[in-house]
Amino acid sequence: MVTIAPNILSQSSQEQSFILWFDDVGIKDIHLVGGKNASLGEMLQKLKPQGINIPLGFATTAFAYRSFIASANLEEKLRKLFYDLNVEDVNNLKKRGEQARELVINTPFPQELENAIAHAYEQLCQQYNQDTDVAVRSSATAEDLPDASFAGQQETYLNITGVEAVLNATHRCFASLFTDRAISYREIKGFDHFDIALTVGIQKMVRSDLATSGVMFSIETESGFPNVVLINAAYGLGENVVQGTVNPDEYYVFKPTLKTGFRAIIDRKLGSKALKMVYEAGAITTKNVAVEMSDRHKFALSDEEILQLANWACLIEDHYSHENGTFTPMDIEWAKDGITNELFIVQARPETVQSQKVGNILRTYEFVEIASKSDAPRLPLSRTTLIKGRAVGEAISQGKVRIIVDAEKISEFQPGEVLVTDRTDPDWEPIMKKASAIVTNSGGRTCHAAIIARELGVPAIVGCGNATEILENGQDVTVSCAEGEEGQVYQGILPFAVTEVPLDNLPRTHTQILMNVGNPQEAFKLAAIPNDGVGLARTEFIIANQIQTHPMALLRFHELEDEVAKARIAEMTAMYADKPQYFIEQLSQGIARIAAAFYPKPVIVRMSDFKSNEYANLLGGRQFEPHEENPMLGWRGAARYYDEGYRQAFALECEAIKRVREQMGLVNVIPMIPFCRTPEEGRLVLAEMAKNGLQQGERGLQVYVMCELPNNVIMAEEFADIFDGFSIGSNDLTQLTLGIDRDSTLVAKLFDERSQGVKRMVKMAIQAAKQKNRKIGICGQAPSDYPEFAQFLVEEGIDSISLNPDSVLKTILAIATVENENG
Repeated sequence: MVTIAPNILSQSSQEQSFILWFDDVGIKDIHLVGGKNASLGEMLQKLKPQGINIPLGFATTAFAYRSFIASANLEEKLRKLFYDLNVEDVNNLKKRGEQARELVINTPFPQELENAIAHAYEQLCQQYNQDTDVAVRSSATAEDLPDASFAGQQETYLNITGVEAVLNATHRCFASLFTDRAISYREIKGFDHFDIALTVGIQKMVRSDLATSGVMFSIETESGFPNVVLINAAYGLGENVVQGTVNPDEYYVFKPTLKTGFRAIIDRKLGSKALKMVYEAGAITTKNVAVEMSDRHKFALSDEEILQLANWACLIEDHYSHENGTFTPMDIEWAKDGITNELFIVQARPETVQSQKVGNILRTYEFVEIASKSDAPRLPLSRTTLIKGRAVGEAISQGKVRIIVDAEKISEFQPGEVLVTDRTDPDWEPIMKKASAIVTNSGGRTCHAAIIARELGVPAIVGCGNATEILENGQDVTVSCAEGEEGQVYQGILPFAVTEVPLDNLPRTHTQILMNVGNPQEAFKLAAIPNDGVGLARTEFIIANQIQTHPMALLRFHELEDEVAKARIAEMTAMYADKPQYFIEQLSQGIARIAAAFYPKPVIVRMSDFKSNEYANLLGGRQFEPHEENPMLGWRGAARYYDEGYRQAFALECEAIKRVREQMGLVNVIPMIPFCRTPEEGRLVLAEMAKNGLQQGERGLQVYVMCELPNNVIMAEEFADIFDGFSIGSNDLTQLTLGIDRDSTLVAKLFDERSQGVKRMVKMAIQAAKQKNRKIGICGQAPSDYPEFAQFLVEEGIDSISLNPDSVLKTILAIATVENENG
């Protein structure tokens, strides 16, 4: 471990110094050394003792920059140059930027400044007993602010070795204060060009070209959900992740349980990572080379590395939050040294988008039906998807496509168009602010296009693959980021509505209001809606959409007869030596995202309740499913779990729940058993769960049962002796009370949960649960569709009502009214 003894300088001498070591500065010294360098110094002093690795180095100062500018009367020359600056005119901006940079580059450094830089670099080399390769990074005195990141506005030069090379790179950093994008950004944010000074950090190089690097945020970047760390990782230098050249791996770690010692990696997505940026042999220039296929198909970080980085993110966030006196989520760059195999933090700044949002307004975007010209019913909106990618933001926008693949042609872009390109970098920012939406071929959710789109409030879809080939110039499209993590570009201009609901004065109800959540990718966003937890998390959604494969096809893969399905399953599970682990991993991650989003509120997870015909449609499913004339009343729910034909698959479901609760620490998960016909069957299921490590009562484990069969109501007291709580499934209870197949259109008009017979069943169930001191709620469709049914439930004293997300707010208001009327 090398250390550099800090220089003991008074404040006045610091302000008159050309050079300051990172050890000498902290976050209060942005005016001296810029945001990036001040942050590095802060972390070296306060966080390195807690185990965070920070590369050593020094910074040129704002005093050094201003001395340079004054030495050649550059400010007067630059002011004359900018007298007719117009950042809305791309050609004008480009010309003035070029002239400003040339002026700075062609002005020599004062000898005193050169000597100071050279001497400090030689000291750094002495610490490492060799000529040290360094990163030379620009750091302005107005950057990394809570409301303006200035990310990527100035230049960085990597793998610089030798005094002359360091001086040259520093000079070019000074000139980069006047890049086109930096000039435009300052104008947008209202900063005076001559109030800002450019400092330069000279820092020991982390050789991530030989390993991995990336970006992490201590907040969820789309929804603003505060309890996760989002990590992106790819091979080689971090520029590929920042610029969006590659689609990186993505990991989510849950902060509350991570801090208490759990291995709280709640989600991971494999990125393609097709390229890695390395150095040209013997040069400071870089190139992209192809990544070996074997490396693309495995995660770039080990679990231990993910957890280490996430712990560091929490320490950094906690420190800055304490210093600022308020929650301060962080945007952090990290790198792994391929020589020492150590991880390092190379930059940390406050996150500047989600942390600045006003949280008392819930804004939602949704497509609307097409109005009919007659009195006929409104027509469902028909949508044709042109391309998909990673959604950035939660809005819907539209416009005409403008494909630009070369930054030289950005002057062709017109305000209000949809920018479609391979990727963006800071040079594109002058037109990004004019776009109605942004679509890129490459990039992850922490790439340049994503970060700037969030800051500008422009919806973006990144990592589409071939958007520049699929979409056409002048084509009308609608860009939707309002449907979960997958963004969609639709053909045509489609109608949509924006709803804003103030949350400040929303009443609290005695009846608990929970949500039905199917899609884990929407959980972080949905958690912002006022709620008391999740009354129904559907494992079927995760199985059908994320896993797509019948669990028995994974357990008995070598017996599969369907060669097409076998090939597809082999492709999906290529990185798993043990194919059933694919099912456990995907299911546990889906459940964990929902549980984490609503933690520590209860999240009731219904074990699988596919019917045999639905299971048969999964990959490899037909070989393991019987043909039933009426699957609705056949081999479903609890009947499967202890049956030899599904028992091994149920063990995988149990393992997923166990992993979420015991490995990730999400003990708010409550498993629920569907379609349990008799108390005896309930006991068989609980015994099967216990065999698989889910012992009711251990570690606070509760198990609920669906109340959806007449027998569940008639024998409610007996079921209450077995299970910890009930959730009424009004769909099946209505079907079986009225004798109506709810899949049949012929009798659909008779299906009505408000039928007196159904309501009597519900009332009986509530009364029985109360007598046995068991919790009882409802998760069926009825209270979402009919406010009067919700009113009936409240009057009967139900403990909780679980609703579809779009019904929560209006139902809260209706229930509050009923509760007030009833006293």
